[in-house]
Formats: sequence, structure tokens, C-alpha cells
Amino acid sequence: MIKIKLLICCLLGLGTIGTKAQDAVPAMGADASGSGGSASYTVGQVIYTSVGSASGSVNQGIQQPYVLLAIGVNSNPDINLTMTVYPNPSATIINLKIEKTNLQNLSFQLYDVQGKLLLKEQITNSETTILLNEYSSGDYFLKVINNKDELKTFKIIKN
Repeated sequence: MIKIKLLICCLLGLGTIGTKAQDAVPAMGADASGSGGSASYTVGQVIYTSVGSASGSVNQGIQQPYVLLAIGVNSNPDINLTMTVYPNPSATIINLKIEKTNLQNLSFQLYDVQGKLLLKEQITNSETTILLNEYSSGDYFLKVINNKDELKTFKIIKN
């Protein structure tokens, strides 16, 4: 009886070794075909693999490179000010431009996607340059704060 239970457990265990699950839930996708062949693609898939040879390469699951310049995630509707972050995406620097407000109590905070505070500085000029060189590629959040009130949060994409 024990041998049968052990055999059943081994067979069930071997059956799950080759099982793979979906890596992401993509926003959309489709099939494309032409004279050179066909391909299926998805948009919004974060995980990807790259396969290359001397004749070319294919990036399976890569995200589309076009992103809006500044995405305001959170805004305070009671305050009349204009803020922009550019260029976004960027590999080295971003510029935070603030208009129509007093800069006296403003600061910014840069966070990674896990919510870890990476950088915190006072804003002293209407245009502030933020260096991204030391950070790895990925998504970040830039919060603009007045005293302790969060005015706006930008999603930053570093290449």
C-alpha cells in the first residue's frame, strides 16, 4: 500500500515539472502576418526574452517603446499650478518644471516601484534637473510635495 502511494506521488510530481504558467496578463494582443511570415504579439507584457543569431534577433514579449511624456498619477485639484517632467522615458536625467506657484515649501521625492525612497530634495528653482544615472532601468515615481501635502505624482520610466 505504501509503495502504491509513493508511486502515485512520484507520478504526480513528474507531471508538474514541465508545467508553465502565463508570465503576465497583457493589455491587448493580436496576430500579424506578411510575406516573410507571421507573429503573435502582446502589448503591456513586462517579462520578455531575446533570441538572436547572425541573421537577426527577436524580442519575445517586449513592451512598446512609445510612452506619454508625463503621466500625472495623483493631482491636487484645489491648487492651480503647472508641472511637467521631461524627457520621459529617459536614460540619464529628467527635468521637473513648475510654473504658477511659490516654490518656498516645495520638495520632490523619488521612489522605486517597491515604495523605497531613493532621493529627497527641496525645490529651489522653477526648473530642477534630477540625475537618474545611478538607478537601474525600470519604473519610478516622482512625488512633488508642498510641506506634507502631495501635489502630484509622476510615473518616470528610465531606459
